[in-house]
Amino acid sequence: MRFKPTGYTPFMLMAQTCALLGFACYAVVLTTLQDEWHLSNLQSGLIASAFFFGYMLMVPLATALTDRVDAKKIYLVGGLLATSGLLGMGILADNFWTALIFMAINGAGLAGTYMPGLKILSDRIKTGELSRHIAFYTAFFGIGTGFSYLCSGWILDGLGWRYVFGIIALGPFTALLIVLIFIPALTHEKWHGPIHVRLHDIFPVDKWRLVLQDKTASGFIFGYTVHSIELFASRSWLVAFFAFCAITTGDSFLLTATTLAGVINFFGVPASIAGNEIALRIGRQKWIFIVMLTSAAFGMALALSTGQSWWLIIALATGHAIFIMADSATLTAGLVVSAQENIKGAAMGLHSLMGFGGGLLGPAIFGFVLDLAGSRSSQIAWVWAYFAIVIWGVLFVLYERRNGWVSKSLTPN
Repeated sequence: MRFKPTGYTPFMLMAQTCALLGFACYAVVLTTLQDEWHLSNLQSGLIASAFFFGYMLMVPLATALTDRVDAKKIYLVGGLLATSGLLGMGILADNFWTALIFMAINGAGLAGTYMPGLKILSDRIKTGELSRHIAFYTAFFGIGTGFSYLCSGWILDGLGWRYVFGIIALGPFTALLIVLIFIPALTHEKWHGPIHVRLHDIFPVDKWRLVLQDKTASGFIFGYTVHSIELFASRSWLVAFFAFCAITTGDSFLLTATTLAGVINFFGVPASIAGNEIALRIGRQKWIFIVMLTSAAFGMALALSTGQSWWLIIALATGHAIFIMADSATLTAGLVVSAQENIKGAAMGLHSLMGFGGGLLGPAIFGFVLDLAGSRSSQIAWVWAYFAIVIWGVLFVLYERRNGWVSKSLTPN
């Protein structure tokens, strides 16, 4: 079936791209701040993880509210938070602790835009092509992060690290304006009368329990969690890894480390979209298994490639980026399609919460293992660090294969 975007989808894809421009700012300036602030690898990883901590704090509230009010309203608040966090990093941050605070605010802003943006689409699309809209939306995560690497690198080279955050703050603010102007409000509010937000609404444990009792849906959630450990750790440390490779090989390449990371991230977009199409034909669970094992193999090969030709390093990094993203849309679409309609918002909230919980753990695990195994200047330390993030996908495949998850088929949607 040919994908036919609605009038809303292109605007949400544009907004998604702009909202994510701040995603890789810290990854680009990581080594600069590490030297300027005398940070350990663990501290550097924790600052990256603070972004996902902020996301995790915000996402239960944001997604719970989307079951009651138009997700557009939540999106606008998220855009303001992300803009504020980036401006705070650029203007006020001057040490480890202040960076933790502003990166957490930035992450909370993304929580207010990413899943609520997906809910904006799902509330307005009532056709059988929903999974394809979801595939394009999740794939554009790679577009946004790719531009984030590129723009942040260019600004860093020309103006310095504070301008990276200050100028990139225009991204989520532009996303806010796109949704405000071009996405109409729902014709009927979901909830009439005053909205009382209770702790049970923010953390709907009863609904989450129902979601987890569904072995098909919970499989997609746990799969997304281990997927995110590898994905976000890799994205947080890729620029630093390329910098280490440049020192090890002693050769310069025609592109800077940040430009390389940005270009490589773009490959994740067609990978995610194509992966969803393949999954619709061979089965979502089977495709996820194939992708996770292949991604782990590419990740370890990349870690072992230091000192080799730049062309081999880039090829392996590209392969790793492709297979990290090749099951991204499949995992999210599988959850959205398999979750019961009356708890779909809660299911999406738990999916995002656990996924970005993996994002919180990944960069910190990577930095901790780098310190434990040597340092940022040790080749074997990079090998162990990559092993520490790819092993989770392998363990997930072994467990779910034994659990029979692959036999629980879903009707394509």
